[in-house]
Amino acid sequence: MFLFAEGGGGHHTPLIVEFINHHLGAPIYEFQRNYTLPAWQLIFDKLGLDSTRENIEAVFGVYSPETAVPWYTVMFFIACLLTVVVIWIFKGKLSQDDPTPGQLTLEAGFLAIKDMVSGVVGEHGFKYLPVIATFAVLILISNLMGLFPLFMSPTAHVSVTFALGIASFIYYNYVGIRENGIVAHLGHLTGPRLPLLLMILITPLIFLIELFSNLIRPMTLGIRLFANMFADEQIALIISGLFPPFTQFLVPVILLPLALFVALVQTLVFTLLSTIYISEVSHAPHDDHHAHDEAERPHGEHREKPQVEYA
Repeated sequence: MFLFAEGGGGHHTPLIVEFINHHLGAPIYEFQRNYTLPAWQLIFDKLGLDSTRENIEAVFGVYSPETAVPWYTVMFFIACLLTVVVIWIFKGKLSQDDPTPGQLTLEAGFLAIKDMVSGVVGEHGFKYLPVIATFAVLILISNLMGLFPLFMSPTAHVSVTFALGIASFIYYNYVGIRENGIVAHLGHLTGPRLPLLLMILITPLIFLIELFSNLIRPMTLGIRLFANMFADEQIALIISGLFPPFTQFLVPVILLPLALFVALVQTLVFTLLSTIYISEVSHAPHDDHHAHDEAERPHGEHREKPQVEYA
């Protein structure tokens, strides 16, 4: 990211993005002008907003052949490819007797995610491990891409982080509906079972609060990841642009450990929160009735242990 610094902290467009738009920008721009722009104008009209092209471009960016394919779309597509390539390289030839350093690194990451899923969701949560691990690897590589020349972090743009947040939101609700059914899944938003009078007065309020808190989760996930990665990029760009070319080569070496730490922490936060959301709607099959009974039991009341007589 340091090689794209301008005065004022702006961005140069990566060469690969310019190359793609040079060859594909014109037809994609024509499609956007004929279909995408009128669709957004119709939506803005329905919402009572200013539907002029200038206002829509202020929200979504300028429509032009040079920006028809946004940089963050190209970078995220590259991140998806790199995720597959990196795992394939690290995996190498799997060997139990003589594992390679790449295999050991991959196994360490796998065990870390497995332990997290086991601790948060439970042993039955291993079936969700592929999705959670995919989130972790993809977001980590996306965060780290900005540390390399000719790349930028796609997670430094809010469109990418919102898409990831929406994907997490859809998946954990899918898990809840698949395991519990739509009625029971919505029922967990109503809170504990209350006496009839309190149920009439309090339960609808609890349901609305829980429903709202669930609906804003994609936004909170996306903003948290975007804000931290964007701030990291902007700080690095501003510092690297102070006294070029010296700060473009010396400062990055000093800031590299901090940038790496931020990338790892933000990957952990997003993955952990997604795992927690899954744990709220998923439970072991044999705990169905037990969990339901315990949820209905008043606070402080415990099931009496059966008395066993020993001869």
